Amino acid sequence: MAKIGIIGSGSWGMALSVLLYNNGHEVAVWSALPDEIKEMEQTHRHHTLPELILPEDMVFTQDLEEAMTGKDLLVTAVPSVYVRSTAKRMNPFCRYGQVVVNVAKGIEETTLMTLSEILEEELPMADVAVLSGPSHAEEVSKGLPTTCVAGASTRKTAEYIQSIFMSEVFRVYTSPDIQGIELGGSLKNVIALAAGIADGLGYGDNTKAALITRGIAEISRLGTAMGGKIQTFGGLSGIGDLIVTCASMHSRNRRAGILMGQGKSMEEATKEVKMVVEGIYSAKAALALSEKYEVSMPIVEQVNAVLFDGKSASEAVRDLMLRDKTIESSDIPWE
Repeated sequence: MAKIGIIGSGSWGMALSVLLYNNGHEVAVWSALPDEIKEMEQTHRHHTLPELILPEDMVFTQDLEEAMTGKDLLVTAVPSVYVRSTAKRMNPFCRYGQVVVNVAKGIEETTLMTLSEILEEELPMADVAVLSGPSHAEEVSKGLPTTCVAGASTRKTAEYIQSIFMSEVFRVYTSPDIQGIELGGSLKNVIALAAGIADGLGYGDNTKAALITRGIAEISRLGTAMGGKIQTFGGLSGIGDLIVTCASMHSRNRRAGILMGQGKSMEEATKEVKMVVEGIYSAKAALALSEKYEVSMPIVEQVNAVLFDGKSASEAVRDLMLRDKTIESSDIPWE
């Protein structure tokens, strides 16, 4: 049995907290929101996962030191925009060599850093790792079969995380490619916004397939330029996560995109979704990274134009379709 602190009580953090509890571990959940702590202590439910029953002896706390002290593993599950501020608060209570696995997805807009890079900067004493893949909290909380990949700088840490999370309904693979895993998990949210916009416009399966296929091409181009491995983008945290986020109504990014495709503004869409839409925060960062590394990302460009420049969704799709003719893959030579 391991002692685990879950830092963040959103739907993903809570789904994982119950998964880990059912795996036989001792789990404490931290939230910055006192009302949320009170709700979970009194009802043993969480408002975003109404069917999930929280164990009677699971600890819920607003005290970060209590959630972190004496823990074998810390899981950071706060939205990407709060990762840095939360890590700063964690710093005084983080011991040397503490394993911290990040399960959030995003890129910091101001610095263009991945979330693991932020954690490494704010918690230099920690052993930072990531866990990502096609894994909607709603399905994990119901015990539906799910697979993810754990990325770490050493095989030992990756296999430790694998052993903690593995169960008959949650399969975990390992990888040394932290950078690729994080970029795949972050950038797919931007493509999912595009997929949702296409759905909102009433387009069909052909359009969705095109966005997924050309979307992973864009993600792979940027990811490999930044040091990620091409195999990662063909795996669970790349194409796997992209497929589920573009296709499922569990995806808040797709749902927000659908609303924008139907004519709602970004602000109206996010208000209706009622949860953090990570793709909106990652879109500007993705565009900035594409410019920094001189990588072509036309879908990302058009998503930014719709989100921030007032461009109509239908006009963005038309401009994508009417770009200059090109070859599908420059890596395949003509005979």
